[in-house]
Amino acid sequence: MHKKYPYIYLKSKISRMAVAFVVLLLLASKTLLAQTITVSSVADLQKAIDKAKPGSMVLLADGVYTTTEDVVVRGKGTREKPITIAAQHTGAAEITGKGGFSLQSPAAYVIIRGFKFTHAASKAKMGVGTTHCRFTQNIFENQGDGEDLTIAGSDQEVDHNTFQNKNAMGRFIAIRGEGKQIAERLYIHHNYFNNFASQGGKNGAEALQFGLSGFSLSSSNSVVEYNLFERCEGENELISVKASAVILRYNTIRDCPAQFTLRHGNKSLVYGNYFFNTPGLRIFGDDHLIYSNYFENCSSAIMVGNGDGEVADGAQLTAHDRPDRVLIAFNTLVNNKENIIQTARKNGLGATYITVADNLIQGGGPAATISGPYTNPQWTGNIVFQVKDAGNMPAEGYITVDPKLARNTSGTYHLQAGSPAIDHGTTAYPALGTDMDGQPRTAPFDIGADEQSNAPIKAHALSAAEVGYQAKN
Repeated sequence: MHKKYPYIYLKSKISRMAVAFVVLLLLASKTLLAQTITVSSVADLQKAIDKAKPGSMVLLADGVYTTTEDVVVRGKGTREKPITIAAQHTGAAEITGKGGFSLQSPAAYVIIRGFKFTHAASKAKMGVGTTHCRFTQNIFENQGDGEDLTIAGSDQEVDHNTFQNKNAMGRFIAIRGEGKQIAERLYIHHNYFNNFASQGGKNGAEALQFGLSGFSLSSSNSVVEYNLFERCEGENELISVKASAVILRYNTIRDCPAQFTLRHGNKSLVYGNYFFNTPGLRIFGDDHLIYSNYFENCSSAIMVGNGDGEVADGAQLTAHDRPDRVLIAFNTLVNNKENIIQTARKNGLGATYITVADNLIQGGGPAATISGPYTNPQWTGNIVFQVKDAGNMPAEGYITVDPKLARNTSGTYHLQAGSPAIDHGTTAYPALGTDMDGQPRTAPFDIGADEQSNAPIKAHALSAAEVGYQAKN
């Protein structure tokens, strides 16, 4: 019969297939709808979070919600199917009151997105034992003393958030860990840290505190990049790194009366950062690479710390560890009140084996002001132009010549054609592979932070429109 009426058979078969396809679509739609739930109370939010499975999305409707305790998250998503807890519309669901999102072990692959947090400080946490969780596109404006966000678990991501208007002790972000091990493999990027009022000189009000003294000898292997800090002066340290093996790159610090400080720890990389009208960068610890950074109109640019202890010889971890074997190379310093300095310390141990190479210093105060001890330094290949004087930089460590700098469309000074800095770096350090624009360096390197290149530009001084909760692509 099939052969006799092939058209009828085929039409019947197609009809059955179509019905089956529609049924599958309906089932898939039902499954998808079952994974997305919208709630409009804190109690229902907690219930939905407790029931969430991989792929679930819990949306909180627009409004202001007052908590009396933490909203606890322990669910486990997967890389392919994370659990997403989000505001229905970015910035329109505000959580205030006594509690915030507390991610607790074994939470994994959880995304917290789009909220405004005005609850009590020290309530937003990514706790020990949590992993692969993410805070993104949130506004933090917490109340009272304490941290806006604490991170203790490893493999976390914090991106495109706005941390703002803090006028209390504590930090915008505090990085912790477990035992003596700092949290590992964190990725902190494209956040906006704005307006942290001075706390009157008290200690404990950094914008970003990466670790504590007890964590300082543990390696984090984390990346902090493309963040913008503006008008933050909680205390004298803006960023305080108390851990080892942290990469800090392509961040912009503007109008912050506080220093970017490598306070404890070793082997960190600080490159491609932009400093404007701040006290610049202060360095303690060993074996850091400081390169391709840009400093303009700073009260001081690069401060090599004067140690009061040597951790490798048994000093307490809380000591200002004497800087040893630090490379400061290929940075550009323009119109700074002070350029490369080391301040005096009573009975200070100074610093040892500091290399200052192929930096470009134009305008401002003395090129170098060193109040030692400063044992076995190396000064080589630096360009100094229109500064007050060379100061303590030895004659063999620099030449005086016009580097032919001019502002480009990004608003920062770059090398122009014919600059004597081009291809005149004394050493092509293999580890210093990129310049201030994120372009690759090719031997022979150019002196200063800028390498003339036709490669794509990957970094520049950031504006507020490029970071924070509204800047997410």
